[in-house]
Amino acid sequence: MSLVQCKRVWLLLAFLLATAGIAPAQESLSGAEFARLVQTLSEEGGYFFSDNFTSNEDSYLTVVDKMKELGATGGAYIGVGPEQNFTYIAKVRPRIAFIVDIRRQAIIQHLMYKALFQLSPTPADFLSRLLSRPMKGKVPGPKDSIDDIVALLSGIPADIQTYTENLATVRKIIQQDFKFPLSVQDQDALDYVYRNFRDQGFEIGFDINGTWNRRFGHLPVLREIILQKDLKGTQGNFLANAEDYAFVRDMQSRNMIIPVVGDFGGKKALASIGDYLREKGYLVSVFYASNVEIVLFDWGTSGTFQGFVENIKKLPTNERSLLIRSTFYFYGHPQQQPGYSLCTMLQYISVFLKDYAEGRYRDYRTLIRTHYIQ
Repeated sequence: MSLVQCKRVWLLLAFLLATAGIAPAQESLSGAEFARLVQTLSEEGGYFFSDNFTSNEDSYLTVVDKMKELGATGGAYIGVGPEQNFTYIAKVRPRIAFIVDIRRQAIIQHLMYKALFQLSPTPADFLSRLLSRPMKGKVPGPKDSIDDIVALLSGIPADIQTYTENLATVRKIIQQDFKFPLSVQDQDALDYVYRNFRDQGFEIGFDINGTWNRRFGHLPVLREIILQKDLKGTQGNFLANAEDYAFVRDMQSRNMIIPVVGDFGGKKALASIGDYLREKGYLVSVFYASNVEIVLFDWGTSGTFQGFVENIKKLPTNERSLLIRSTFYFYGHPQQQPGYSLCTMLQYISVFLKDYAEGRYRDYRTLIRTHYIQ
């Protein structure tokens, strides 16, 4: 049977199951296959000057409605950084997701998140374990908002015994359930990340010795990221909506959110992800680049940004595939919103590649201002 015939049979089967009130089985990966992908797709870890425990992008929700309007859904999602990816995944509802970061510590943090999702049926459980703040019977009900949950946990001190027990459980889940061996350095990184969430609580965020916030404007801490509202005044974080949280947790349980150590301009990670997606028949619906292009364009060595472009070319995309990028207020982007320290914007990947081929990107400012989606 040809590939085309196989696809037709699958579509017919899916239709018959749907009309019978039965959903076709969801895609999943075994623990062994998940661990294999994390390790074989990854590059050697690289350096970045901050820990990035949380997102620093207060504007991350400003593009969500536009993405929905443009039909950004399904397919494959690729992103970078910490927890903001979960919100974009919740909104895009992809079939598979890859989170790529140059720092190996970031990948260990995502494995920590994955274990916490497994242990936590609700957003309140997730935050309680993440921050080592046991609720001890003060469990929020289904009608309690994310504001109520944050307020409750803010009044509970971090507990060392809870932290120690949770850390041991998370370490065990990563190694036994996820089949991912943790080196001594990995275990130190896990302890370091988890301890910082315990010690800093909802005030954890992007900061280096108190200097970077002053340069970049006010950058949000975890509390603000979680409670952030979109341009219509609606809370949109993945923890603010039970269905969004359940979707991300389900993807994690099926091993369909895969963290990878990789340099956007490197030779292996993104190219290997592209090969995998093409082999499995996925198209990239959304690529979230955050503000990594600043590093690639202005701080990278010669050819670093070109390497990124070549890697994007290797991904299976179509005319609807979107690129999400963010930048700081002092770049003066036309879509900068009042009251935000960052600006998040959208561009079609096909337009990005065409503009690059035509030599339109003279510098980073030109890049972010050329043919963005208004």
